[in-house]
Amino acid sequence: MKYLYGLAFLFMGIFSSQSQNITTQLIDKGTGKPIPYATIKTGTYSGVISNEDGYFTLNLNDNQISEISISCLGYQTLTLTKADFRTSKGIIKLEENINQLDEVYVTNKYPGVESIIAKVKANISSNYSNELHKYNVFHRNSESVDFKNLDFEIEKASHISKKNIAAANADFNNFSNKIRESDMVYFTDFKGEFYNFNKDSSKLSVSKATKLIDYKNDFSIDEIQEKAQNIMLTYLDTTKTYKLKTGIFKIEDSLSLKSDDLKEDNPNELSVKQLNNSTQDLLKRGLFYNESFLSAILNPEDYEYHLDDVSTINNQLSYVISFEPNRHRAKFEGKMVVNADDYAMTRLQYTYFKNRHGSKLNLKFLLGVKYEEDLNDGLILFEKNANNTYFPKYVQRKTGSYFYVNRSLKFIENSSERNKIGFEFKIEGHNTSKDELLIIADSKLNLDEFKALKPEDKIKVDVLSKYDKTLWENEVSIEPSKEMKAFEAKN
Repeated sequence: MKYLYGLAFLFMGIFSSQSQNITTQLIDKGTGKPIPYATIKTGTYSGVISNEDGYFTLNLNDNQISEISISCLGYQTLTLTKADFRTSKGIIKLEENINQLDEVYVTNKYPGVESIIAKVKANISSNYSNELHKYNVFHRNSESVDFKNLDFEIEKASHISKKNIAAANADFNNFSNKIRESDMVYFTDFKGEFYNFNKDSSKLSVSKATKLIDYKNDFSIDEIQEKAQNIMLTYLDTTKTYKLKTGIFKIEDSLSLKSDDLKEDNPNELSVKQLNNSTQDLLKRGLFYNESFLSAILNPEDYEYHLDDVSTINNQLSYVISFEPNRHRAKFEGKMVVNADDYAMTRLQYTYFKNRHGSKLNLKFLLGVKYEEDLNDGLILFEKNANNTYFPKYVQRKTGSYFYVNRSLKFIENSSERNKIGFEFKIEGHNTSKDELLIIADSKLNLDEFKALKPEDKIKVDVLSKYDKTLWENEVSIEPSKEMKAFEAKN
C-alpha cells in the first residue's frame, strides 16, 4: 500500500511540474533592471506583453506553442524553445541591441524624418483597418486616490446642542484621519469579446470579471459623501427632508437623509455598458481616423520630429523617432517606432510635455473649486494580423488629476421651524487611473453578427479581498503588478 501511495505521489508530482504555468521576469543582461512591455510571441498571431515589472506568464501545456520569441525596443530579439523556457529558472536576460549601421543600413546618410512621417500618413489606409473587427480582449483598470486634505466641520446648528455638535465634529475628524491613513486602491479585470463596428459604435460580451477591493477603505468621492451623510444621520431627524444651499447657488430639490436612500448599487455586478465605453475609449487611442489622437501626433504643423536611431526590432529594420510640440496647442512628447519596409507605426510612447496639461478648471477663490488633469502617459504596441494589417495589440493609458473643493453648505429643514445646519468641508487630493487593454486575438467581423449581438446589462463579478492567482490561471492575461499581488483587505 505504501508503494502504491508513493507511486501515486510520483505521478502527481510529474504531472504538476509539467502542467503548471511558468512566470518569468525579463531583465537587462547588463544592468539587471526589469524590462517592461516587451512583446512575447508564442505563435504567428498569439502572445502576451510583459508587465511594468518585466513579468509575464505562459502556459506551456498549450500545444500550439512551438517556440517563444521575445522582442523589445533597444534589445536583441531572443528566440527560445519550450525546453529553454522551462530551464530559465524564472529569469530571462536580454542583451542590448547595439547596431552596426554599416550592416543594417547601407547609406551615407539617414533618410529625412519629414519624409518618413509623410510616408506613415500616406500608408495609413493600407496598414490599418479600424472597422468591423472582433477582438478577444483582457482589460485591467487600476484606480487610486491620495487625499492630502480632508476636513469636515459643523459650524452651527439651530436645533442641535453644543455637546452633539462637538461629538459630530469628533466623528468627522476620526473619519478624515481614517481616510488619509488608508490605502485607497482597487483593481478591476475582465475578459471578453469586443465587437468594434467603428470608432463610435461597439458592443461587448463579458465572459469573466474580477474586482480586487477593500470595501472598508473604499473612499471614492461618492463614498466620502455617502459616509459623511451617514455621520450626519446620527444627529439629524431622518424623517425630515432638507434644502441644500451652497455659496451663491441654491438647490431647490429636497435632499432626503433616510438611510434607505443612501444604498449603493449591487457591488457584485458591473455595468456592461460602462465596461464597453471604457474599452472603446481606450481602443480609440490606438486607431487612426480623422482628428484621432494618433493623427494629431503625426501633424507636422504641431510637432517637431527627430530621427534618433535606425534599429532592428523583431528582426525588422525600424526608425526610432522622437517628437515634441512646436505649437502651444500640442501637448505631448514621446517616441515612436516606424517599420522601414511598410512605414507602419509599430510603437508609440507619450507623456505630457513639460508644463502642459489637460482639462483645467480654477475657481478656487470664487467658488472654492479647482481641477487639473496633470498626468497623461501612454503606450501603444501594434502587431500584424492574418489579414496583413496592423492592430493595437496592447494599449495602456495612465491619467491623473489634482482636485480641490472648499465649500460651505447649509441644510435647511423643510418644516415650519426652518431649522438650519451650517457645514464646512474641504477636500484636496490627487486621483490616478491606469487602464490596460491586451488584444488576445483579432478577426474580421460580419455586420450581421454585430447587429445580432444583444449584450447583457449587467455582469456578475467575483469580488476579492486578496489577490488570487488561480482565478486567471491558464488564461491569457496581463501579469499583475507587485502592488496588485500584495493587495490584501485589512478587514
